[in-house]
Amino acid sequence: MIRNCLLIAALTAGSSGFTLPSTAISNGRGSTRVLASENKHDFESVGQFDPLHLSDESPTRSASNAAIVAATAAMMSSPLAANAAGPDWGIFEGRTGSLLHPIAMFSMAALSASTALLGFQWRRQRTIGDEISSLKKSLPDLGGAASVSDALAAAQSAESVDSALVAKLRAALPIESEIDALTKERKDLASSGPRDKHFNQGSLLLFTGIAFAIEGPLNTYARAGKLFPGPHLYAGAGLVVLWALAASMVPSMQKGNDAARTVHIGANVAGIGLFVWQITSGIPILFKVLEFTKWP
Repeated sequence: MIRNCLLIAALTAGSSGFTLPSTAISNGRGSTRVLASENKHDFESVGQFDPLHLSDESPTRSASNAAIVAATAAMMSSPLAANAAGPDWGIFEGRTGSLLHPIAMFSMAALSASTALLGFQWRRQRTIGDEISSLKKSLPDLGGAASVSDALAAAQSAESVDSALVAKLRAALPIESEIDALTKERKDLASSGPRDKHFNQGSLLLFTGIAFAIEGPLNTYARAGKLFPGPHLYAGAGLVVLWALAASMVPSMQKGNDAARTVHIGANVAGIGLFVWQITSGIPILFKVLEFTKWP
């Protein structure tokens, strides 16, 4: 549109001035007459509008104007002048920038597995106490002893041995061993700090995952000038949504909402499944990148 307007303006500038047309009215009987000014000099002064005196140009100037008009028209009609060249992305659209996305994705796949493991360890540390409490309730009366072993020794050394009590205490020895093992496991988990590690790695995964989920399509567009919708792109978009869903459950989880924990775990497990799908669908793309790109 702008190009057409400039072309019209250039053509108008190269033309000569125009003459005011005569005005005619009907006299009511089928004939016409021309309205003339009472002063012939006034009519002649307004009969022609040519403020730039283009009609008085010399042949050389007219030829120059015609050349300018032709050059302007050619420039305005050229598609190269109307469309700017695409930007040069440099190293970003080369092999180095193209390999940045798959390397980051493989790293984040390993980070996802590690973060999931830490999450289950934190869940184990949090729920193991209920298991220990349930086992302690199944123990017989220890008579004030610190452990089942101490209670059994006291019952066996009594003047009147209660055989039933001794049998119960002996049957409780495996339960006590299980309680000791669970207590040790809980201490080991607490010393490794899976809660803080899970939170920190999850935050890092959320940030880097979203960043490289955007970087991948941008790199593809920089190299090819378009995107290629398919399983790889769809899996990546779905994975980002699941990450956001899992992160949105954290405030409710901190308040003890078990439903939020279930959604959080489910979203992350489904996200790992999508991650596997994304890797398998991205390997052929990686081979194409290696084929059609050059260093750097």
